[in-house]
Amino acid sequence: MDYESISQATNIICDLYERNLKELNPAIREITYSISDLYNFIDGLADMSALVYDHSIQAYLSYERQWITEIIEIIYLKR
Repeated sequence: MDYESISQATNIICDLYERNLKELNPAIREITYSISDLYNFIDGLADMSALVYDHSIQAYLSYERQWITEIIEIIYLKR
């Protein structure tokens, strides 16, 4: 999937997790979770990586799960 920004991509990951929680807990109206819960969800995914376009070298750089969780933490803490 392609996204316009890293922030948009990480928000989609959070949305996927929230949808998963709602499917697992349909009777709960307000879902809450911690960053640790989100990390466990990400760790449970079979594959997670990101290709981020770097304009300075005009190429895509590959990032692993660890980098993604670090970016999510930065964005999550701003919420």
